[in-house]
This record gives sequence, C-alpha cells and structure tokens, in this order.
Amino acid sequence: MKDPYSIIKRPLITEKSMDIAGSGKYAFEVDINSNKIEIAEAVHKIFSVDVTKVNTLRVKGKAKRVGRFPEGKTPDWKKAYVTLKPGQRIDIFEGA
Repeated sequence: MKDPYSIIKRPLITEKSMDIAGSGKYAFEVDINSNKIEIAEAVHKIFSVDVTKVNTLRVKGKAKRVGRFPEGKTPDWKKAYVTLKPGQRIDIFEGA
C-alpha cells in the first residue's frame, strides 16, 4: 500500500465542508490516482477513525491567463468526502 500521507494531501476547509462536518462527513484533497479503498485506509491510519463511506469526484482545472497568453490551466485534482461512524470526529475540522 502507498504511504497514507501521499494519498491524503490536505483537508478542505470551506463553508460547505464545515457545514457537513457536523453530520460526520469530511472533505479532503487526495491523490488523483487513489481509489476509495486506499482513501478509507489512509484516513483510518492517519486519524484513527472508522470510515463507513467514501465518495470521490474529479475536479477539472480552470483555464488561466499566463501573462498575455491565454493558454494556462490549473491542474486537475481529486476530492473525497469521507463519512465516519456515528459518534466519531476528526479534530482538525472542529478547531477551524
């Protein structure tokens, strides 16, 4: 298995992710080549919580200007919504 810290890149701290965190769902930016099983195992190893469900989606990069040339683009990335067992939580989302 890959290193859990290479699968989970960072937590997504947004208004939407803070709203759903109260119901036991957390959002992360993950490696674009990782699958749901790897994501669930990585969250379990890093945060010591039980994962019940993982939903993933790929986010397309936006077109950006680079100087006077309109050819630039931000990279594509992958987002994962992780649902935990009832009663469990991840502390980094609670402090924000």
